[in-house]
Amino acid sequence: MFSSFVRQHSRRALFIIAGVALLSSSDAKAQTYPALSPPVTVNVGYLPVTGHAKFFVAKDKGFFDQEGIKVELIQFANSADGISALRAKKLDIGAFGTTAPLVHIAKGADLRIIGGIMGEDAAIITTQENGAIIKNIKDLKGKKIATVRLASGDAVLRGALHRAGLDWRKDVQIFELKNPPAVLEAVKSGQVDAGVVWGPHDVRAEELGLKIVSRSHDLEPGHPCCRLTINGEDQAKNAKIWPRFIRAILQAEKFTQTPANRKETVAIIQQYLKIDPSVIEKAYYGGHLDQSSDPNVKGIEVFWKTMQQSEFVESKGKIKPFIVTSFYKSALESLIAENPKDAYWVKLKKQFNERD
Repeated sequence: MFSSFVRQHSRRALFIIAGVALLSSSDAKAQTYPALSPPVTVNVGYLPVTGHAKFFVAKDKGFFDQEGIKVELIQFANSADGISALRAKKLDIGAFGTTAPLVHIAKGADLRIIGGIMGEDAAIITTQENGAIIKNIKDLKGKKIATVRLASGDAVLRGALHRAGLDWRKDVQIFELKNPPAVLEAVKSGQVDAGVVWGPHDVRAEELGLKIVSRSHDLEPGHPCCRLTINGEDQAKNAKIWPRFIRAILQAEKFTQTPANRKETVAIIQQYLKIDPSVIEKAYYGGHLDQSSDPNVKGIEVFWKTMQQSEFVESKGKIKPFIVTSFYKSALESLIAENPKDAYWVKLKKQFNERD
């Protein structure tokens, strides 16, 4: 079923992608993006985590407004709930763990990944007592592990177990909980032996006296996390929106990565997460979070292969037909055209050429 679905939709996807790419090819003048008029409302699904800061910053600093986009941010407890809302057309776009869109695509969902919000950032945690026993992935054999359903860290964990020669269906017990705070409580109370969380909950775990056993970037270096995902039918229907939306995200990325804006970035994030600024700063700027916004085709392909090998998904198909890079490329090239000497945009173009 998946293979026929891919053939059917990849032809349509390639036709649309080719048309958009033609407008923004390196041989042509970069596309310009005057603000949409009248402004268009876009419902955006997000998770209450530090890694989604660019949504908060783009809204607070008016970057979405500059593009003629009125954003309504809608919070979800986990990626599973968020991706279901997207498929039900309750959202126009959402950023949910890479696992979520890939699992749904494997089951036949017509989705497109058009960019990213964050990468890496997950961590395996345990108690100090269990930390003397659980020092690596192989030590999880026979243990109870709490994860959050369809989170990126969940798939990274199962892939790491597979590479360590463990069957995640037989050699460990995995409990899929609603959100990271529930995982923290399960680990702290001893209901499970270990758990998977991400920022800022990794920092909170340490504050609670828990121990970080391993981080996802150690288990699968450079892995993508939350991806900007839309319904397939909206790729063409809302083609005027997506480059502008990504322009706002890119400007938010640059803002957060400018040292002079660090304090203000933390203050903006706090408005949404309502936690101590010191926790936010350590989680966001602690070096465990990839803050890139590009689609990261190569990273997604590796992630997809990991899920196939660990039998998290049963599909044997390819994931690339469901990744659209043209919106990101066009948005970035338009920012470069507006600011040709800006080193930040040049750096992102180099990264895009390497990853996509």
